[in-house]
Amino acid sequence: MPLAPVTEPPVPHSLSEYLKSFGPSIVIVLTWLGAGDVVDMAVAGSSYGYSLLWVLVLAVFMRFVLVSLIGRYQLCNPRGEGVLDGLVRLHRWYGPLLFVGAFVMGHVYEAFLTVGVGEICRNVFGMGEVWMWAVLCNATAFVLVLRAYGPLERLFKIFLAVLSVSFVGSAAWVGFSGTEVVQGLFRFEIPGRQGAFGPVTVALAMIGAVGGSFMNLAYPYFLEEKGWRGAKYLRVQFYDLLLAVTAMVVLNLAVWVLGAELLYPDHHITDLEDLPSLLSTVLGTPGRLLFYAGIFAAVYTSILGHAAGLAALGSHAWLRWRTGEQPTSAQYLAHPMHRWIIVWCLVSPLIWTLPGMPDFVTLTLAANSGQVILLPLLAGGLWWITASPKFIGAEYRTRWWENAILAVLFCLAVYGAIQSARVLFGGLSGL
Repeated sequence: MPLAPVTEPPVPHSLSEYLKSFGPSIVIVLTWLGAGDVVDMAVAGSSYGYSLLWVLVLAVFMRFVLVSLIGRYQLCNPRGEGVLDGLVRLHRWYGPLLFVGAFVMGHVYEAFLTVGVGEICRNVFGMGEVWMWAVLCNATAFVLVLRAYGPLERLFKIFLAVLSVSFVGSAAWVGFSGTEVVQGLFRFEIPGRQGAFGPVTVALAMIGAVGGSFMNLAYPYFLEEKGWRGAKYLRVQFYDLLLAVTAMVVLNLAVWVLGAELLYPDHHITDLEDLPSLLSTVLGTPGRLLFYAGIFAAVYTSILGHAAGLAALGSHAWLRWRTGEQPTSAQYLAHPMHRWIIVWCLVSPLIWTLPGMPDFVTLTLAANSGQVILLPLLAGGLWWITASPKFIGAEYRTRWWENAILAVLFCLAVYGAIQSARVLFGGLSGL
């Protein structure tokens, strides 16, 4: 990340200028899209076929609305402050909460991603240990995250192209029924229960997690690093996010199709190797390697995006908490805490790659306990500052239909927190 202030780029006017300007939303969307999404979409397709595709679209639409409002606040609030600064003005405890959250969730998120990238490299090359590949990949990530934002954004665009060729190409190679996909997108049905979790629980979890996702708060920092400041960038930010979210829908849909076509209704997957292995029996080794290229791109961009976004968020929260003043991007990016958080995110999860380590039960419980606190607080706080003219200003505050969506997200976030608490305390009581 650059330490000097970023100059504001020209506001685009033509189609070609818009396409050249796009970037921050691609970075945040590929940060969201990790190994968990790949497995979740494949599991959903293998368990329910195309029956719950409409839930994917609904969840992504709600996330689009929420993140658009986050971008609107970042660009249009009358004080020129960041989203974190608005939350801190809402209540001062958001500062320490988000600082601690950056460390806790940085370890939790990166743990699964670090193990995933190590397993991918070992499975593809057929040599070495998971921890060796994980060390190599995370060391490279450390160098990339510390570079300027521009090269990082360009790298994400390359990875988006790899993901598109891999996932969409694999789905097209396998073949699918376009009619069934369209029906799944627009036929609002709830299928019968399959497996440990019923379809209603799956649907509510997919939507409810949107409102309280910690990484939603990383988006303003990529806007800031791009140099977009002020309402004049609102239109390009909107189209940038629209394009990136559309790409996310297509990529998730492609993986869902693979699960539905290859696994539904008689087979299920449990880890990252299952679907590529099945693809190798259908498409041969080239099909397996093609899909693994996409999985690597999904996981590695998440490793990079989480480290970069959480480091900016955490160092910003630290300075705001300790000084009580609103720091500039140059100040929190140059602060030693910024680098320490990057180191923490990329080094501490390596412990989970060592031979003989137990499964991730403890880590999962920690994630659930963090979500118990974060889901309602983040969803509610973001709703408050984007709806109140005191914070965002009368011109840009949420409209009635946006408030309706945020109300639904808040209620589902509360529901998700309650369910997480049950899982957490149920697991602890069984220890």
